[in-house]
Amino acid sequence: MEKTPLQLWDACLKIISDNIPSEQFDAWFRPVTLKSYVDGKVTLTVPTSFFVEYIEERFSKLLGAAIKRVFGADTKLFYHYNQVQNEPTTAVDIRSAAPSAASKKGLPSANPFNTPVQVPFDSQLNPRYTFDNYCGSESNKIALSIGKAIGEDPDNKTFNPLFIFGPSGVGKTHLMHAIGLSLKEHRPQLRVLYISSRLFESQFTVASRNGRINDFIHFYQSIDVLIIDDIQDLIDKEKTQNTFFHIFSHLHLNNKQIIISSDCSPSMLKGMPERLLTRMKWGMTVELERPDMNLRRNVLTRIAEQEGLPVSDDVLEFIATNVTGSIRELEGIMVSLVARAAILNRQIDFDLARTVISNAVKITKKQINFEMVTQSVSAHYNIEPDAIFTKSRKREVSDARQMVMYMAKKHAKMALTAIGTRLSRTHATVLYACKSIEDRLLHEKQLQDDVAAIEKDFMKG
Repeated sequence: MEKTPLQLWDACLKIISDNIPSEQFDAWFRPVTLKSYVDGKVTLTVPTSFFVEYIEERFSKLLGAAIKRVFGADTKLFYHYNQVQNEPTTAVDIRSAAPSAASKKGLPSANPFNTPVQVPFDSQLNPRYTFDNYCGSESNKIALSIGKAIGEDPDNKTFNPLFIFGPSGVGKTHLMHAIGLSLKEHRPQLRVLYISSRLFESQFTVASRNGRINDFIHFYQSIDVLIIDDIQDLIDKEKTQNTFFHIFSHLHLNNKQIIISSDCSPSMLKGMPERLLTRMKWGMTVELERPDMNLRRNVLTRIAEQEGLPVSDDVLEFIATNVTGSIRELEGIMVSLVARAAILNRQIDFDLARTVISNAVKITKKQINFEMVTQSVSAHYNIEPDAIFTKSRKREVSDARQMVMYMAKKHAKMALTAIGTRLSRTHATVLYACKSIEDRLLHEKQLQDDVAAIEKDFMKG
């Protein structure tokens, strides 16, 4: 009996689940469903574009292999998601990334020096890393300004070479790609190449083994703009360093732009020849610092807007306050939040954010007590704190009193009996109040806003 498309997709999921950890499968494939299978085209429904990018980056080979094995070798993969940031009813279908034209023709993309210099080559620039989506603040103001100056004026070699340094995850790679893309936009004929130092080293090793060092050097000397990332990975690679020195000298002599990144300043690059370090210092050296509060907040806001995520400013502020290491860390937190929210089918709120963040960074927890709860609640309801302890049945006082009971149980971790003693109420009254608040939170938007506003006062720490 012929299997239905859903049965075929279940078979794909079985293959995938057998090849990746269960937590990764639960996070990234359980929310994915089969939308259609028509005319050799498999269309999968995913929660957001964020899922598409992550799956394509991390699991494209596995997913592609599973689909081709189950559905057939010629099957094409598409994704479908709702573009909620613009119009909730608008659906978007995108095709899975396909091999480049060079790959289809058998041209080696990993070793571009094998290609004659007259033939166009892949600059290896990521089109997602532009100046438009690069968040600026005081912590990266200088580097960003210099990067834009280079990108907008290919003839200006004031900052040549440009040496960018800073800890991992602060935006060095994004900035270099943005410069390259801007240069290509202003002058499309420029031969711009982005490459990591590790790939450069790998290419050099292959070229040496095959007796093609001259071809390797000739290719790199033909570049107009060389962007090389993580130069510290060439430390103690003496032969590669010497070859890079000659390439660097040739490019600089011919007024070609060189952009280099590292996790430390040139003076701290131990294990590099002095003559190469000297040349790296010829132009402009600029530091990218760890993101300040303003930058962290801007990055989170940008991600939320791009992905159409309904995250409140208070929650974003909470994340920005507690995740201070790097931009990459912030992006990772948002990925985890999206995944967890999709799996649990719930909104991204304080509780979810705290849970995800606590798995990644240490949160300095403020000890919340009954007095703090009373002060926050009374301030929110605009009543005197003493009123909460009275027998008043006024609506605003009664609501505040119930909220104190709920918050004291949830955040001060007080027993129901202890809460009742403080308010001169019975255990049963406190239990009823807490249950009432919990039930109302399921469908009362105003109450949800009240809880969020009160929690903001004592959950930031």
